[in-house]
Amino acid sequence: MLWETITLAFTTIIRNKLRTFLTVLGVVIGVAAVIAMVTIGQGSSAQVSASVAALGTNVLTVRPGTRGFGPPTGGAQAPRFSLKDAEALAELPVVGFAAPVVSSGQTVVFGNANVATQVYGTSNDYTRVQNWAMRTGRSFEPHEESAGSAVCVLGQTVATTLFGNSDPVGQTIRVKNVACQVLGVLSARGSGSFGQDQDDLVLMPAKAVQRRLEGNSNVDSIAVALRKSVSAEDGIAAVQSVLRERRRIGLTQPDNFSVSDSKELSNMLGGINTVLTGLLSSVAAVSLLVGGIGIMNIMLVSVTERTREIGIRLAVGASAGQVLLQFLVEAVVLSLLGGAIGIGLGLAIAYGGSVFMAIPFAPSGAVVALAFGFSALIGVVFGYFPARRAARLDPIEALRYQ
Repeated sequence: MLWETITLAFTTIIRNKLRTFLTVLGVVIGVAAVIAMVTIGQGSSAQVSASVAALGTNVLTVRPGTRGFGPPTGGAQAPRFSLKDAEALAELPVVGFAAPVVSSGQTVVFGNANVATQVYGTSNDYTRVQNWAMRTGRSFEPHEESAGSAVCVLGQTVATTLFGNSDPVGQTIRVKNVACQVLGVLSARGSGSFGQDQDDLVLMPAKAVQRRLEGNSNVDSIAVALRKSVSAEDGIAAVQSVLRERRRIGLTQPDNFSVSDSKELSNMLGGINTVLTGLLSSVAAVSLLVGGIGIMNIMLVSVTERTREIGIRLAVGASAGQVLLQFLVEAVVLSLLGGAIGIGLGLAIAYGGSVFMAIPFAPSGAVVALAFGFSALIGVVFGYFPARRAARLDPIEALRYQ
């Protein structure tokens, strides 16, 4: 008898294809939205972790002002760093490498090709701090740094844009109005934590950028790599102590610079990503609730439409429990069908989004199982009331409907 009740429920679902489609649509959209949002969020988190890991461990970024990784607060009024500040930090026992960074947005030209990119004036230690290997060629020599020679190292994007598949080493490009010899090309890194192209850059000696492009001796930031045995807390304390002394900051005065480590960046970005993913997933989950309400409404309409059928079943000996089971099975099957289709659709959307955003495709089995289980729960919860109403119909009253 149980099998016959289940078979009858499936027959009714198959016979009413349009009603079935409209009923499961809400659940499909809800499950697909939840899975897509969570999967894309997890892919973004994986991308952030990979980008931060690429920076290396125990890497500090020192900037003027107290802006950290948030909005600037006093950065414009705070005095800039100098090359001497970077040299002083490099001499600390806790520091492995320290590289000044002078940033300048410029247009780089070779022949008929040109590209607007970011030029960083720095030292040979910059690639060591960033753990960035050379794909071809070499970096700066000490005499080139001290003399501020017009030499440069290209990021992969700039090299491809200007030279295509040709080897740029030894060629001369124009940076603003400065003729610059290409020494090498950095290995490709791809997108960064915020989606920016990390390979869209040109490295030049810091003095060359200061004198030839910027016309001042300012240093925008200092990249610091601590020794492996040194904790980030000890390294930050040592850097702060030296900079406070060099910048003549009194004991009661606050720092006019900020020191941030890569772990702080990772935690901040991870926290933001978690909040956004949770928010989007919560909004998407509301559509699951809407889908459940849709199932309940259509099942209630179905009870009204099939009142005569229910009356006949009850009149010939079917129990109220069997009628209840039939309608409950219909609701659960509709929910599970919507959940299964929603899983496939959600994973497809997440995969497409991952490819478009250039982030890892990171589906979670636990999230898929939870979404599918929740769709089944919706069938039970929202299907029970219409099923109970059908089971409580009086056979004589039901047979009066023509």
